[in-house]
Amino acid sequence: MFGKARLKLTVWYLLIIMLVSVGFSAVIYKVLTVELDRFSRLQRLRIERRLSGEEFTPLEPRFRNTPPRILTDPELVEETKRRLIFFLAIVNGGILVVSGGLAYFLAGKTLKPIKDMVDEQNQFISNASHELKTPLTSLKSAMEVHLRDKRLTLTDAKKLIKENIEEVNKLQSLSEGLLRLASYQKPNNNTKFEKVSLALIIKRSIQKVKPQAVKREITIKDKSQDFEFEADRYALTDLLIILLDNAIKYSQKRKSVTITSKKTDGSILITVSDQGVGISEQDLPHIFDRFWRADSARSRDKTSGFGLGLSIAKKIAQSHRGDITVESKLGKGSAFTVRLPVRQTSHRFTPSLFS
Repeated sequence: MFGKARLKLTVWYLLIIMLVSVGFSAVIYKVLTVELDRFSRLQRLRIERRLSGEEFTPLEPRFRNTPPRILTDPELVEETKRRLIFFLAIVNGGILVVSGGLAYFLAGKTLKPIKDMVDEQNQFISNASHELKTPLTSLKSAMEVHLRDKRLTLTDAKKLIKENIEEVNKLQSLSEGLLRLASYQKPNNNTKFEKVSLALIIKRSIQKVKPQAVKREITIKDKSQDFEFEADRYALTDLLIILLDNAIKYSQKRKSVTITSKKTDGSILITVSDQGVGISEQDLPHIFDRFWRADSARSRDKTSGFGLGLSIAKKIAQSHRGDITVESKLGKGSAFTVRLPVRQTSHRFTPSLFS
């Protein structure tokens, strides 16, 4: 599809370039031939003046239509015009060849971002369809099997409903994740910046993941410093919940998750570190990709999720004009660091809601 589009765009580029080139050539030819005729006429008048011995201005009306007695060679003038056309044709041919290659290259450069976007969208649709298909297939298969069972008891029916509810919860989690990701991908995602307290954001995030930490016997250590800076408190809370949730999910029991923070060069650095299974070096470049899950102990965990959390976290950081990085070693744990600017100068500022 993009191959044909590239050729069509190349043709359009060439058409525009050649129309401009031929147009300029026509203007150049017209100007030069007019000047050539004027020069020939002036030369004729000068020669006639010398021969007649009369003093006159070459532009006098009585000589404008004087039949030439001695002229510059008209065949030479015509030959010059023909050579001019020939050289202009060569120049335009050269322009056609050179601009053809450049137009093809430029068309490829122009279409590449569109191609990448379409490929990413197709990959997203394919992955989303696969993730949606798995629980739906499980639901359908379980219900079809039990419907054929004539000896189905109330206990079996309740068990089926319980299993189906779990699959529905997975679908709901996936749908919510997709909606959140889509909202943060919008150019104007209604992000509202205000002066926030980092300590309060971290406290609220810890409260959200506390039940999961207690269940897995994970200790959350808050060693952060409090800073005030401009951010969207709801989005930032979501980001920290995602990082804390991942840290808890992939940590062994009776381990700890630590949150630290510092301020440097006009930015706030927030780090969430764990003592979990870690991430291999070949997996690190891909962990922020949508629907991507490492082929390691992390992906074998039954709670590995859909691979959307870190993608959402990255979009949130980017919406704050910040970024998120990770350092990890297999078997030793991971540390995710979020860098956020203290001031959001390019965005509309909302007064603090914490005061």
